[in-house]
Amino acid sequence: MLVRLISAGLLALAALPLRPAAAPRPAAPVPVSAKYWVFLRDKQGVRFDAATYFSPEARARRRRQHLPAADLTDYPLRPDYLQQVQQRVDSVAGTSRWFNAVACWATPAQVAALRRLPGVRAVEPMRRLLAQPAARPAPLVLLPDSTPHLTAAERQLAQRQTRTLGGDVLRRQQLDGRGLRIAVLDVGFSGTDRHPALAHLLSEKRIVATRDFMRRRPEVYRGGSHGTEVLACLAGRLSDGTPLGLAPRAEYLLARTELLSRETYAEEEAWLAAAEWADRLGADIINSSLGYTDTRYFREQMDGRTSLVARAANLAVRKGMLVVCAAGNDGDDDRWRLIGTPADADSALAVGALDPDNWLATEFSSRGPATGGRRKPNVAAFGVVMTAAPRGDVQELEGTSFAAPLVAGLAACVWQQQRGLKAMELFERLQRSATLYPYFDYAHGYGLPQAGRCLQAPVVVAPTLDIRAAGADVQVVIRPEATLALRPLPLFADSVAAVGALAESSRNAPAVPRPGRERSSALRPAAAAEAQLPLPLPYPDYCYWHLADARGRLRRYEVLEVSQRAVLRLPAGSWSSGDLLRVHYRGYTAEYRLP
Repeated sequence: MLVRLISAGLLALAALPLRPAAAPRPAAPVPVSAKYWVFLRDKQGVRFDAATYFSPEARARRRRQHLPAADLTDYPLRPDYLQQVQQRVDSVAGTSRWFNAVACWATPAQVAALRRLPGVRAVEPMRRLLAQPAARPAPLVLLPDSTPHLTAAERQLAQRQTRTLGGDVLRRQQLDGRGLRIAVLDVGFSGTDRHPALAHLLSEKRIVATRDFMRRRPEVYRGGSHGTEVLACLAGRLSDGTPLGLAPRAEYLLARTELLSRETYAEEEAWLAAAEWADRLGADIINSSLGYTDTRYFREQMDGRTSLVARAANLAVRKGMLVVCAAGNDGDDDRWRLIGTPADADSALAVGALDPDNWLATEFSSRGPATGGRRKPNVAAFGVVMTAAPRGDVQELEGTSFAAPLVAGLAACVWQQQRGLKAMELFERLQRSATLYPYFDYAHGYGLPQAGRCLQAPVVVAPTLDIRAAGADVQVVIRPEATLALRPLPLFADSVAAVGALAESSRNAPAVPRPGRERSSALRPAAAAEAQLPLPLPYPDYCYWHLADARGRLRRYEVLEVSQRAVLRLPAGSWSSGDLLRVHYRGYTAEYRLP
């Protein structure tokens, strides 16, 4: 019967007269949904109980720093406002208490409707940030149990990456981060739960919480391994006990805020959500080794106010957390060169990378200043390190990603001893402890922060140089007594033969850099015999100088290798009236206001 009906229908259709086929009607375009932030107007009438929302550690952190138990940014969103948004968008991706905002997917028509709501203050398109893990892997292939097979140079690098920050001082005082809680915001932590260098964190239950903010689940031990590499520079150790980081006894919160391990687009709300989560769970320190740049940003927008993550970093510090950020790896990219965000935030401690071979800023370490001439990076640490590899071995990696956790570990140890410090007081103490302070430049910041200077009263350093007028020029001369430990140096190398190791090294030194660039070897020097490798401490014998305008912005900075006492001569006309010449040599900084 069914076959008959179908056949009859076909026959009937065939009998109908033919008509010209009508042109197909074009399909209506499907509205394109994009991601937006919807900022709400107020939190009037919202109730909030800080005692039930915040962990005991979070409440204790605020009490120690004499902060209010909560402020309006901690309150949840108004339910009626949130419901109105939910009813008018395709989907809600998340919310932010700190910014009283909703992240959502919406079409242009829906956005127009949202802007008409009385409870909506603003609707802004969400920037898609290029998240760049600030790391560059070296192509090494190691055995599964790599520690016994490390070369002497690799072992010494592992020792130096913490010793150069004062790790020996911290260990003598039994400071290891105990009692501090550190949040690590990163790509992923593949291998963390199995790596021998981090086994003590799991056996001692020092990883107290984990969260994947991209997939909205607790599991973080899959995906990228960048977070594992970073965590090892905070808390890892080799099988022989050599520490890879300075805070092995701290507690850790692991937050996955990106999907892939190398250069992927990421949404800023994941970083923001992780920071709010860290605040709620009582983090004392946030380490972010992801540098964010964006094709929609211009260089002048690295101002600490444009990106939401920079604003979130500043707000986190207001809530009592120290935020430590990698400066980024764009120093050798002439299209950008500058630090990324959130390192551009005023209250974020931006960390640059030093080359262990020459103690100068690496070529890849992102440079300052931030917009407006603000001083960035703040400090620096080794950016070539030995750290954990996801297969369970140890390898050499490079990037500001690893300089940042080294400094974050130092910060945890200082805060362990001096719990009464507020977050910005600790920030200032780390800056002031650095090897170059008060000298600063846009490559090295204030230099390597030092545990001894953080924990003890400052030592007055005898003058090591003089700045003199030489006719219309200005000359910098190293004092004779400052060179005695190195062998006496001549006043002028071209009049008296220079002697000692410095003279030999200066023959092979690279050319003086162009303004705004520090000098660094293009090639690593060949290693000496492994049994005789020296441990190059203390800090090398460089002379640093910069020229700053009346507003404090640097016109020029350079690093000089000292081979004669008359180390610098500025000819008349090379400065503007009122400029400040600042010179640093062997722990002493001199200033000279130029006429």
